[in-house]
Amino acid sequence: MKITLARALGTCFGVHDAIEAAQDESFRDNLTIIGELVHNPQTVAALRAKGVRMVRSMDDQITTKNVMITAHGAPASMKKALEARGYRVYDASCPLVLKVHNRVARLVSEGYFPVVIGQRDHVEVRGIVGDLAEYEVILEPEETARLAGRSKIGIVCQTTQQVETAQRIVAAIRERFPGVDVKFVDTICQPTKDRQAAVRDLVDEVDLMIVVGGYNSANTKKLKRVCDEKGVEAHHIESAGELEPSWFRGKLHVGITAGTSTPHEIIAEVHDRIREISRRAGGADGAQVSRHDNTSR
Repeated sequence: MKITLARALGTCFGVHDAIEAAQDESFRDNLTIIGELVHNPQTVAALRAKGVRMVRSMDDQITTKNVMITAHGAPASMKKALEARGYRVYDASCPLVLKVHNRVARLVSEGYFPVVIGQRDHVEVRGIVGDLAEYEVILEPEETARLAGRSKIGIVCQTTQQVETAQRIVAAIRERFPGVDVKFVDTICQPTKDRQAAVRDLVDEVDLMIVVGGYNSANTKKLKRVCDEKGVEAHHIESAGELEPSWFRGKLHVGITAGTSTPHEIIAEVHDRIREISRRAGGADGAQVSRHDNTSR
């Protein structure tokens, strides 16, 4: 059985920088993160083991002087409120998320009604719209009806959205409101695009895809959706222990991809476990390993 890693997969620079910041020894036992720093259970567990506290919201009890904004970002008003309460605030927001905040603010200043293509209840989207007086969050073309009566519509995307979803919704808005000034700013981040493109390329060559990442990771779910839309069997897992040998029976070529919050050591564990399953099924030479385009990390 051949095993191929997608040419782009795993932790992106924004997630890496956020994790590095939270693990700084100067914070030991004196840091509270508001929310999950990144949507990956192993990373969250490792931070807790280092004495990092986590709360669901700024209104929960915080017992440390230092607080950290997650990589998903937060409204500026939240940061100001925390500072007003006397906390020392460290912002681990991904720069590409902050770019969305800035682009929305610019669209509003230019008179556009702001629309975010994304999941309304996702922490990143809540941060994007948190300081806006009015806005719409849209994820399905039929929801565009809510934009009736607007003369100027400015559109941005949640950074981890699927490219095809954004294209479909923008096209639906322009078709429904042909006389309206519609301005679309593509804010899907490049790491997300790279991982989606890598899956599209690889999925045509394999008969099984393993997608590694947190179950609450939006971008990981999008990678699984790409596989589903291509009609290729795919399984979304968080760890190597979830792999089922039955998935690999009769499979000749297995692909592996992972979301932008997935540490590379977790990917390596999954990769090694699949090799072990292959060896047990086909003997010592049962696994052939390759890197798609040799640029998987």
